[in-house]
Amino acid sequence: MPTVTVSPKYQVVIPREVRDAMKLRPGQKVAVFRYGSRIELVPIRPMREMRGFLKGIDTTVERDEDRV
Repeated sequence: MPTVTVSPKYQVVIPREVRDAMKLRPGQKVAVFRYGSRIELVPIRPMREMRGFLKGIDTTVERDEDRV
């Protein structure tokens, strides 16, 4: 697991293997979340890029009798 160091300006460099695997590009925005005792960075993707990412998902849902 790669590790990074926080600079005096609170900056971190995302390791190349992570950038490549996540297809991150310079200037791309990421959302930052505090989740318990950790920090999560989630790339913000354009909606156009999200088209079809749920293709093939099972949409059947068990419903209560009064909701059928």
